[in-house]
Amino acid sequence: MATTVASRDTLRLESLRAFFEPAQVAVIGASTDFTKIGGRPIHNMKIAGYKGRVLPINPTVKEVQGLPAFPDLASVDGPVDMAIVVVPQARGLVEPAIRSCIDKGVKAAIILSSGFAEIDAKGAAAQARIAAAAKEAGLRIMGPNCMGTMNANTGMIATFTSGLVDSGPDIGGISIASQSGAFGSHCFMLARERGLGINLWATMGNQADVEFSDCVAYMAEDPNTKVVMGYIEGIQDANKFQAALAHAQAQKKPIVLMKVGTSDIGSAAAASHTASLTGSDAVFDAMLKQYDVYRARSIDEMFDVAYAASFGKFPVTPDLGVITVSGGVGVIMADAAAEAGLTLPELPKATQKAMRKLVPFAGTRNPLDVTAQFINDTSLMKPMYEALLDDGGYGSSICFGAAVGLNTAMMAKITPQLEAIGAKYPDRALAMSIVSRPETRAALEAAGFMVFEDPSRGINAIAALHYFGKAFNAKGKRKAPPKLPKGAPKVEAGKALNETASKALLAASGVPMVDERTVTSAAAASKAATEIGFPVVMKIVSADILHKSEIGGVILNVASAKDAQAAYKTLLERAATKAPKAHVDGVMVAPMISDGVETIMGVVRDPIFGPTVMFGLGGVFVEVLKDVTFRVAPFGVDVAMEMIGEVKGRAMLDGVRGAPPSDVAALAKALAQLSSFAAANADTLETVDVNPFLVRPKGKGAVAVDALVIGQGAPTGGH
Repeated sequence: MATTVASRDTLRLESLRAFFEPAQVAVIGASTDFTKIGGRPIHNMKIAGYKGRVLPINPTVKEVQGLPAFPDLASVDGPVDMAIVVVPQARGLVEPAIRSCIDKGVKAAIILSSGFAEIDAKGAAAQARIAAAAKEAGLRIMGPNCMGTMNANTGMIATFTSGLVDSGPDIGGISIASQSGAFGSHCFMLARERGLGINLWATMGNQADVEFSDCVAYMAEDPNTKVVMGYIEGIQDANKFQAALAHAQAQKKPIVLMKVGTSDIGSAAAASHTASLTGSDAVFDAMLKQYDVYRARSIDEMFDVAYAASFGKFPVTPDLGVITVSGGVGVIMADAAAEAGLTLPELPKATQKAMRKLVPFAGTRNPLDVTAQFINDTSLMKPMYEALLDDGGYGSSICFGAAVGLNTAMMAKITPQLEAIGAKYPDRALAMSIVSRPETRAALEAAGFMVFEDPSRGINAIAALHYFGKAFNAKGKRKAPPKLPKGAPKVEAGKALNETASKALLAASGVPMVDERTVTSAAAASKAATEIGFPVVMKIVSADILHKSEIGGVILNVASAKDAQAAYKTLLERAATKAPKAHVDGVMVAPMISDGVETIMGVVRDPIFGPTVMFGLGGVFVEVLKDVTFRVAPFGVDVAMEMIGEVKGRAMLDGVRGAPPSDVAALAKALAQLSSFAAANADTLETVDVNPFLVRPKGKGAVAVDALVIGQGAPTGGH
């Protein structure tokens, strides 16, 4: 969920146009040998049919690959939109080349040359000088140490990738942005092998100027792009990254992203490769969800989802209709659907009866198992789909047909029926799981059917389409983050608050807290406990003792005034013995609440995205299962409800073993309120820990029983 959508001017998207739509392209360091790096961009543009002007810059020859060469950029007659720089940095030729671009008034320069920040400090200094000079002159830089850009529609192939041999790339709706040049080239070649058409393609390398975020925003706006597929290792500018995702989100443009560095070792490798901060992977994952980005965990998944999204069908409901010629595969598909979060509602009874008339031994619930009879009678295809999509009303469907795609005669009968289905249901996500030849696959895709050999991968891709469908349907309907009460106090940097002060601060900010008293004598403890009502809980109050249970600083179920006096003395004795250096502010007395489900919520300050709210179920769910979820602050109650729904222990809040359902609405409101508190104190807040936060039965609300607020730079004590 984006709180602010950046404008095109803020993102400077127009300045990127020359990287993808140049009318003239100069190659500084052009080679007569098309197998060399300096020769490949020229060769690639020739075979791809680029209609613009290609200008080889080489002072030693008159002609390069059949094109007139120029000794330098200044000798070129007329303007130059973009320059590709391939001269070696080791000979100190890159900086003069960029200076010649500035003097010529070139709009964009792609530096394919390596030897900069990815190598050493000397290279980093040279990179910084180039970036500064280009910025002052208004010259946009891609790279250095990148593999360039391409526009499949125009044949502008400004890269030295070896993926092109005899012809240009297949044209389609997938645009690819990759920080890594080698990985970007790998993706391009995989797309060709899979028969996937691409639109725009860019690799950023060291990101001296143009970043991954810039390219994603530009691609998302491009009308020929149906889906953006991205590979990222780290982020340089969090605000720009979020602005780019918000720009795509506002246009309902799906983004499928693969972000590496999820493990400690992977994160270290990414940082050394890109000199970018990777931050907490859990926080990064949460941020992507807020901007409706689908995060792929493998190359296969990234391609499957991007391929599926390129069809532009995004079901709003999770209902899936399944047709199969194999009962066993039907079970596999049902399991895959359940794991992916899709549902398989049963077909209406009347429809099942009609299907059994067609195939008496069919399984008719959903999956619709027509067995091998499908092979004997291909006319079943049309009524089967109509049963699913008309009577069942499913937003998506998949049909497992085994190897039928290899049978030319059968496909000649089936394809016209599928074409009719595709035309009749243009808004449904339709998929076939078959083994097929390229020409068969192309015919089915033209009819509107995604084609997968593995039915489970097809179902996972459909689940991703539903992920986008829910997000796009919610666009413009997101709840605003709640406001803080007027005069809410601020967190002070360098200060750690004790429990009482922390609760008071959060309560004043709208986060519900349990009624409690802090006392400094045994008599006062007895009086407070009597007024609150027994039983009560009593805790030591000290900013120097962060983990009270470790010193026995909590006493539960205090049942009488006499017990309250004794508990007060016991707590002070334990603090003096086990934390002798701690400053004790007193003892807190609060009611014992036993009718709530324990949850935990808090705030952590991510080094990239700032204050981030965490939520989970208490007890074993947090301590052992690490069952928590995150969102970047601030957000509204709808996002808070999404967080609650993501934890595996969610059923505990619905009531189990006779327990009443919990007040989830009150919990969501508190989470959203905490997010607003965190955002309002972004510059001074380090952490917030609210544990436990008790969610009482529906209608009774929710309250924090314990809380701790720590400002940035505050001493955390030793206990």
